[in-house]
Amino acid sequence: MANQNIILKKWSEPYVLLETLKKSYDMKDLTFDGFSKNNAKSEMFKFLSDNPGKAFGLYMKNVNKFYLFSSAEDISSKKLLTDILGFSPDDYELSESTEGSIVLVDMAKAEAAFLF
Repeated sequence: MANQNIILKKWSEPYVLLETLKKSYDMKDLTFDGFSKNNAKSEMFKFLSDNPGKAFGLYMKNVNKFYLFSSAEDISSKKLLTDILGFSPDDYELSESTEGSIVLVDMAKAEAAFLF
């Protein structure tokens, strides 16, 4: 089964989340403002499509950045959630919709979205 987008419902300190992920994955970020958000989003989608199974994006509430993570190894959403971040099933939900996941964060109905 392919990785689905992960909608994080549990609040997590953004700095701690990023530092934890940087221990396991290479990271770069795309900073945007109201005018450049769609361009940054398109760049993130291209990065994800160019690196299937080896990359994911992270979008957090109140942060004007898309974070791009990659690895030489295949990235498993289950391993990411439980082994690396230590979240339980009550902390997140899965979604097929990448755009919908971003909207939930924008509407403050989610803390973050992991995008595959």
